[in-house]
Amino acid sequence: MRILIYGGSFNPPHLGHVRSVRTAVAALQPDKTLLIPAAIPPHKHLAAETPAQEERLCMTGLAAGEIPGCEASDIELAREGTSYTSDTLRVLRERYPGAELIFLMGTDMLLSIETWHEPEVIMALAGLAVFAREEGREAEIAAQADRLRRTYGARVYVLEGEPVPVSSTDVRALLPRRQGRELLPDGVYAHIIRRRLYGARPDLAWLREEAFSYLKPTRVEHVRGTEAMARRLARRWGAEESDAAEAAILHDVTKKYDRDGQLRICEKYGIIPDKWEKANPELLHAKTGAAFAADRFGAPVAIADAIRFHTTGRPAMTVLEQIVFLADAIEANRRPYPALEAIRQAAFADLDAAVELCARRTVAYVTERGLPLHPDTARTQAYYLKKLEDRGAAPIPWDGL
Repeated sequence: MRILIYGGSFNPPHLGHVRSVRTAVAALQPDKTLLIPAAIPPHKHLAAETPAQEERLCMTGLAAGEIPGCEASDIELAREGTSYTSDTLRVLRERYPGAELIFLMGTDMLLSIETWHEPEVIMALAGLAVFAREEGREAEIAAQADRLRRTYGARVYVLEGEPVPVSSTDVRALLPRRQGRELLPDGVYAHIIRRRLYGARPDLAWLREEAFSYLKPTRVEHVRGTEAMARRLARRWGAEESDAAEAAILHDVTKKYDRDGQLRICEKYGIIPDKWEKANPELLHAKTGAAFAADRFGAPVAIADAIRFHTTGRPAMTVLEQIVFLADAIEANRRPYPALEAIRQAAFADLDAAVELCARRTVAYVTERGLPLHPDTARTQAYYLKKLEDRGAAPIPWDGL
């Protein structure tokens, strides 16, 4: 039995790791491959933003799933103290007596192996596999491999292949800027976003693709229009444009579900519908959407609240909440309705006045049709009307429906 071993901090595991292991698997044909995240790496400190060990093990398992016959192991995470490779190999030798162990490493690791803890034990227990082509260092690798064979009787496998030039440090720096998706396995990236590890914020192209998969096809253009309008309003009012885009992309993520579907989502997330939502389940998609966005996409409170109140509004909304509330109502694909153009104009001139008119129009629309009016909408209209009066501004005239 041949076992390939690849250790590291995997903080996070990226496509460079995956490609290296795939290349090694193709060359060495192991029966089993183990990815082993270190608890306390002996050669470097874990970054300050490093997530819990359980998260790194989970991400390593997701990366391992990209490679046939590969799995993540908690050998080092479960062991106290520094994660010395020699100790790990001893455990594996006991666990798999008679197996051929091969330890996969990078060029610098091969060149510095004699400075490691118990290097002679490492080379006695496992063969060493290293890539031959890394930044033109083939001759240096070959010379070191020959010396280790002569000095320690080491079994050194020099592999053909060039590692992907990316590091976990690079990835961690990109994730808060909504970048780095292309450097990570799909499952690892989705997990990072869901858990918002490393301060990550989702790549918006990825978020659209994911969110649109939950929409009816007829809903997509509305959501695109809402995003475009939210971006414009964010630029006008000094809000974070990408946050406005994220909230807009997700604002109708549960819209397609009927009454029973909405109630099932409510039950899942512990949402208790009020009497107005029970009478008009159409209102529920704002609450269920906020909960789903937080769970599935890790939406932070500010973005989840913008989704939560995009239909009814609420008094004293944040600027982001006002933006999404208005963008949903006035995006370019909306069918014409009374007050639409007036709200659109006001949205770029006086945000409070636009919210007041939008809420006033909803109150009139719902009342005219004898439908149950959610009190949050009435309170929103009253709050912003008073806010206008307090600063001596008149509400925008409107003749009604």
